[in-house]
Amino acid sequence: MNIVCLDMEGVLVPEIWIAFAEESGIPELRRTTRDEPDYDKLMRWRIDTLRQHGLGLTDIQNTIRRIDPLPGAREFLDRLRTKAQVVILSDTFEQFGLPLMEKLNWPTLLCNTLEVGEDGMISGFRMRCSHSKLTTVRAFQSMGYDTIASGDSYNDLEMIRASKAGFLFRTTEQIRADYPQYPAFEEYDDLLAAIEQAL
Repeated sequence: MNIVCLDMEGVLVPEIWIAFAEESGIPELRRTTRDEPDYDKLMRWRIDTLRQHGLGLTDIQNTIRRIDPLPGAREFLDRLRTKAQVVILSDTFEQFGLPLMEKLNWPTLLCNTLEVGEDGMISGFRMRCSHSKLTTVRAFQSMGYDTIASGDSYNDLEMIRASKAGFLFRTTEQIRADYPQYPAFEEYDDLLAAIEQAL
């Protein structure tokens, strides 16, 4: 019995913060977990930056509405879901991710939530649990499932390492060089073939 655990941003949809950085004209918001492995530090810095520029949740959601899945992502997911159960494990937030799930034909998304003040400004965030991707993979395994995981960033490495098979997808050259033990793919067909072989 298998569950495939996929990261969302960079794997199935463009990076939300990069898209918002481009639309808002704040290039420093392009930083992601590919650049900063400490997610708590990254998010606290993002929230401070948004407040400095007077930008709230609605501003980010307006950008998200214009984001489409990466080319081929929905088809990849549809094909994969005929082979195994699939769960999207993301460090994003419900307020960001749910609109994108509709465009991906409603796969299961496990993520976090934002704290938003009455003024619409993001005041904080609540993580679902500590080390959420690893914790979730371990929980699936405790229920008798084998996990297969794929992601593109530092925050995906724990779930990849803990799974019976793990793959990097459209990652950075640095991560690829630092973790050569994990097969790295650029195309959905190649990732799908590797997952099918591991099932």
